[in-house]
Amino acid sequence: MGDAYVNYYDKGEEIIASFGGEKKSLLMHVCCAPCACFPLTYVCKHFDLTIYFDNSNIYPEEEYQKRLGELEKLISYIKRDYGYDIKLIVPAYNHEKYMEDLLPYKDEPECGKRCHICYNKRMKSSYDFAEEHGFDYFCTVMTISREKNSLILNHIGEELEKTHSKTKYFYSDFKKHDGALIGVNMRKGYDLYYQKYCGCEFSLESRLKWDAYKASLNQKLDVK
Repeated sequence: MGDAYVNYYDKGEEIIASFGGEKKSLLMHVCCAPCACFPLTYVCKHFDLTIYFDNSNIYPEEEYQKRLGELEKLISYIKRDYGYDIKLIVPAYNHEKYMEDLLPYKDEPECGKRCHICYNKRMKSSYDFAEEHGFDYFCTVMTISREKNSLILNHIGEELEKTHSKTKYFYSDFKKHDGALIGVNMRKGYDLYYQKYCGCEFSLESRLKWDAYKASLNQKLDVK
């Protein structure tokens, strides 16, 4: 998979430095508003940004619509407070079709093989769109998450770049240099909805089991 000690934040900075002050076009796959808070303000300084909300993994559809609505709110706040005009593209939602490749791995633990396939599916479809529409660069916002391995995400992006001749991959680790903390503070300041599970029904089930376990443990401690 490559060098586990690669500093992907620095790799991204090196790419930006190569622009010589020119702004390139970037298509960024975004999964939700809380994850997007810091990355949007970071990349908009250097890119003409378009967001691609390709997340048919999210279950149920009401949750999908809620996360999309929060992202639309965030885009309006960023324009109001920073002056960045961010474009948003939303492909059709089709959870049933999307999950066909993931169902065989339904018993995998969170952050296991099922999740890696999910990252790849969303990044590939987004990268395909970027290539078809002439974007200079593509990246995913998911490297902001402490729950996701930036090494795996950047490796997926690196491999996808090999099959896309026009659009280059922009390396990132948005959680670095206090990016995660800045994002949390922005999310709280904008009072954005913060979901408690990644997206699919399997991650929701895992979260519900964890919440039930914590409630049971707290009840036992209260009894003592």
